[in-house]
Formats: sequence, structure tokens, C-alpha cells
Amino acid sequence: MIIPFRWKLLCSYLLLILLLGGGLWLYLERRLEALQLAVLQGELLTEAKLAVLVAESGVRVMAQDAPVVAASLGRAGSARVTIIGKDGRVVGDSEVPPERLGELENHLDRPEVRAALTAGNGLAFRYSTTLKTDMLYVASSFQTSGGPAVVRLALPLATVNQAGTQMNTLLGAGLATGLILAMLFSYILSRIISRPLQLIADSALEIGRGNFRQRLSVRGSDELSEVATVMNEMSSRIETQMEKLEREKGRLDAILRGMGEGLMVTNSVGAISLINPAFCELFGVPATAVGRPLIEIARHPELNACYRQAAGERTEYRREITIPGILRERVLLTHWVPLSDQQKFLGVVAVFHDISDLKRLEKIRKDFVANVSHELKTPVTVIKGYAEALLDGLVISDPERAISFIEIIRNHSERQAELIGNLLTLSELESKEFTLELHPFDLAGAARRAVAFLGSKAAQHEATVRMTGFDGMPPVLIDPGRIEQVFVNLLDNAIKYTPAKGEVELSVVVEPERVVVTVRDHGPGIPPQSLPRLFERFYRVDEGRSREDGGNGLGLAIVKHLVQLHGGSVWVESTPGQGSAFSFTLKRS
Repeated sequence: MIIPFRWKLLCSYLLLILLLGGGLWLYLERRLEALQLAVLQGELLTEAKLAVLVAESGVRVMAQDAPVVAASLGRAGSARVTIIGKDGRVVGDSEVPPERLGELENHLDRPEVRAALTAGNGLAFRYSTTLKTDMLYVASSFQTSGGPAVVRLALPLATVNQAGTQMNTLLGAGLATGLILAMLFSYILSRIISRPLQLIADSALEIGRGNFRQRLSVRGSDELSEVATVMNEMSSRIETQMEKLEREKGRLDAILRGMGEGLMVTNSVGAISLINPAFCELFGVPATAVGRPLIEIARHPELNACYRQAAGERTEYRREITIPGILRERVLLTHWVPLSDQQKFLGVVAVFHDISDLKRLEKIRKDFVANVSHELKTPVTVIKGYAEALLDGLVISDPERAISFIEIIRNHSERQAELIGNLLTLSELESKEFTLELHPFDLAGAARRAVAFLGSKAAQHEATVRMTGFDGMPPVLIDPGRIEQVFVNLLDNAIKYTPAKGEVELSVVVEPERVVVTVRDHGPGIPPQSLPRLFERFYRVDEGRSREDGGNGLGLAIVKHLVQLHGGSVWVESTPGQGSAFSFTLKRS
């Protein structure tokens, strides 16, 4: 529980007033009581001296006159008057009848009596067994015809105690009144004093909450005004610094979000302190991974090994790592930089460059060179061999074999020409300057021409091509010659892989903004692992059968480029043993 400062100030005022008031009350109580006793003693001594004068003139015969004088003095004053002989016997008492004086004790041993007989006056405070109360005794000696005697005045202290009680009541009432007034004025004074402090505390609280525009009004030139001035200057500087930090943070966030490279920063114990969206995408981790250990969010052995090396050796280095994935693996070039401050290890900064596409392109380039070399080497070798045989005189010695050799040379030349033509087509399609002239055209006409073009090949494979959905369809934005090439490539593959007396289905589905064309065969199908690479150049699922049928692995790559140039997309669905379905989309006019 937090106690406000003004209540602490008020409590300190009240405590001080209570201490001072209590001390003053104790002092006055003791002092006034002593003063009252002193005054009472003086009055009794005066009365005792007067009583001595009366007794000296009135007591002639001790036994007869003393009771009368004592009674007269008792009636005249407020104290009890006792006349005592030199032997200590009481000869007169203002409150005891003469006939009972003999019953009283001898008073010679009383201190005030002895003092009076010795020094002339005596004083004592004592409990009276006769009256059962505390008494104040004052005694004075006087001379009679029979010798010295003592007049003693006794006053009950109950009167003094009663006066003390009244005095304490008055003092208590005064103290209570003073305390109430002091509480009121202390409360007002504490509010006046604590108000600036409360404003300063509220301002500091607002600054702590992030409201750096908070300002205090400066009044006067005391210490609190100086504190307010300093706090205003501090708020202004903090506001300026925070605005600068916010701008820098926004700029840094924009840079991190816009970076294509993944960025990761860890602390000294391996927990992630900063990551960017590219890192989250590369490793499939959420942005909430900040604060968690690296080994928990990215269970990649190579990644954790790199971190341990950077944290252990504390040296900057680069390394390629491979991150496996569901569809394809990623190759990352990582750059590790340890952070330190005066030999103290603070963490690691790591930058991840995704070079998967570069690696893939490098592999495609190598595969392209290898495949082109292989595809060209075989027909060139065959042509060279048969040409050498012809040059050796085979044309003259065996004309029929020479004709078959020339036919083989022609077939391989056509295969070479087809390969070169496909490569030129791909090069042309991939050129940035290449564009298609799209016009509304009847898609059914292009499909029928492609089917007619492959009629002889279908008959050779005893396959039937069935067209569905083309009747009455609206025009489509296409380049007719290029779309015929797409149909030819897809139908050629379908016929090639369809079993004898099988059927190839060419169908179209018209949608509101596009048409979907599908070429379906009932061949052996395609393995799932081959589907992602099916549209790559020179990729063949069954290389042996493809070469036997004259395929070079470029047809589907050409299909993909042509469909994409028409603004569509192409994909394949296949189940091993149940055939394949190649589909592509075209925009409606």
C-alpha cells in the first residue's frame, strides 16, 4: 500500500505536536502540582504563625484553654488545628471533643512536632490513620506558663488532588483543542507543501508511462521550481530522443521487412532477440519466436552447428547450409558475426542468403550443357558412322543397304533439326523482347487441327482422340499457331504413353473469366517425386522410352512458356497406374 506524501507530512506534524504537547502537559502537571503544594504550604505556615499568636495569648491553663483555642482556630480556618504539649500529649484538637483527647496517640514521635520543638517550625506529608487520608502537616512552637507547646495545622491532600484533577482536565481540554486546531492547520499546510510535490510525482509518472509531452508550470524560484524546470527540460530531451528512436526503429523495421535475406540476432545464451520476416519464411518459424532459444524453434542440425561454432570460436565466417523442405530443399549462404563488448560475448548476428535459385540455375545450366551434348552426340556419331560406311564404297557394293543408311542419316538429321528447333523456340520464348499477338479465336479449330496433325501417329499407336466440350464455346484470346503447338505437344505425349487401343481425352470447361483445357491419358502415370520437375528442360520420367519415341524433354518446357505468355497457368495431376491429366488455362475474350 502506497501512502501519499501529504499524509506522511501530516502524520509527522501530528506526531511532533503530540510529542511537544505531551511533554508540555507532563511538565505543567508536575510543575503546577509542586507549585500548588508550595503555595499551600506557605498558606499553612502563615496560618500556623497566626495560630501561635492566638495560642500564646489564649492558653493560660493548658488543660482548660487548649481545647477552646483549638476549636476557635479550627472554625476560623480551613485546616484542622491540634495543640500538643511538650511531652507529646494532645491537649486540644478542633475536630476531637475534649473528653476524647485522652484516646489520641502521643504525637511526640511525629516528625513535624519534633521539628517544631527543635527548630520552631515543622512540615510533613503523611497518611493519617485517624482520618484515613493523606495529610499535609505544618507545626509551630509557642511558649506557655508550663513550657513550650506546639500548634499543628493539618490539611487533607484530597483538596490538592481535586484541584490537580481540575487542572489536568483543563490542560487536557486545552491540549485536545490545540491538537484539533493543529490537525486542521497541519492538513492545510501539508496540502500546500505537498501540492507541488504531487504535481512533480504525477508528471514523473506520466513520463514513465511514455507521455513525454507532459510539462510542469514553474512558479517562483525555490528548490521545487528548479526541480520542475529540470523535469521539463528532461521531458523535452527525452521526447526528442524518443522521436528520433521511433524514426530509427521505423526505418530499421522497414529495412528488415524489405530485406530479401534472412536476419537473426541472438543473445549470449542463444535466445533469439531479433528476426525479420525473411528469416521466418526461410525456417518456417513465427514472429513470436523472439525470446526463445534457437535450438527450440529451428531444429536444423547445420544451423545449430553454425551457431555453436560462431559462439564458441567467436570469429566471423561464411558457410553454405542446406535446409530440407517438403517440396524442395533450400541452399543458404550464411554469414556469422559474433557480437562482443570489451571481450564480453553479447551474442551472434547471422545473415542468410537464399541461393537455391542460383544453385538450381547452375544445375540447369550444367544439365543443359550435358543434355544438349548428349542429344547432339548420338545423332552426330550415327551420321558420322554411316557416312563413313557410304564413303568406303557401300553405295556401289550394296546399293540397298546404302539406301537404308541414307534413311537412318536422314532420320537422325531430322532429330537434330527438331532438337535445335526446340532450343531456338525456347530461347525465343524466354527472350524479354518476345510477345504474342492475341486475338479472339475459336479454340476448337486449333484443337481439331492438332488432332488431325497427329492422326497418323494416333493410328500407329492404335489410340483414339476424343474431344469434348468444344462445341458452341465462346472465342478465346490466343495466338492460334502457338496454341496449336501446345495441343500438339500435350497430345503427342498422351498418345505416346497411352496403351494400344486406348483413348486420349481432350476436354474444355468454360468458366466466367477463363477456360480450362485438359488432356487426359490412361497410361502408366507419373511418380509423385517427378511431378515438380516435369516442366523442366530435358527432364524425362522414362528416359529410355522417351528416346525410343524421339523425345528430347523440351516439349513440356515449351508448353509451360507458351501458356504463361498467354496469361494462363499449367499443371499436371497423375496417379501411378491410372494415367495423367495435363491442364492449362486461357483467358476469355
